[in-house]
Amino acid sequence: MPYPTGHREQVRKKIVDSARRLFNQNGFESVSVDSIMSNAGLTRGGFYSYFDSKSDLYAEVMRCFFTDPNWEHKWEGVQFDPAAEAGPQIVRAYLSRHHFDDVENSCPLVALPNDVARSDETVKTAFETVFKAMVTLLGRDVRNSSRSREKAAMAIAALCIGGMVVSRSMNDRSLGEKLREAATEVALELGGWTQKRTRKVS
Repeated sequence: MPYPTGHREQVRKKIVDSARRLFNQNGFESVSVDSIMSNAGLTRGGFYSYFDSKSDLYAEVMRCFFTDPNWEHKWEGVQFDPAAEAGPQIVRAYLSRHHFDDVENSCPLVALPNDVARSDETVKTAFETVFKAMVTLLGRDVRNSSRSREKAAMAIAALCIGGMVVSRSMNDRSLGEKLREAATEVALELGGWTQKRTRKVS
């Protein structure tokens, strides 16, 4: 009996979603193909008809955030106003408590950087692609004329990613929140987005 139309795409999405959750929770090295497929409700035998290797799947997971305008795993409680500047909204959302708490749906730039540094060229290229897309989105709204848009956007992206990584590494939650607030304030200043446009990270 033939599979219904769209079956292959649905199965591939299940695999990617399963891998995203498990990679975010446990890291690349600790997650097996067996666990990815089991978590997706599938058998290991079907994996290689969709991906050549776990690295290829990892690269696909990395592409699911800033490079995908239809990315569905938004952080609950975070709203975007399409009529407003994207830059400051990205900064506030990225460093928000909602993103902090939602580990399964983390941006892969936050959850996976240590694994990327130890991985192959495929994974590193995917990481770079997502980072460049983030920089491009931020750079469109940079108002700070004292430096180039690209440099400011790269620094803002680094503050967002690094701020969240370090914040999640703290046992002291209040210290982590102070760090996120500080990173948000400096990132918004770098973008030239006035304090009147900002609000406290929540």
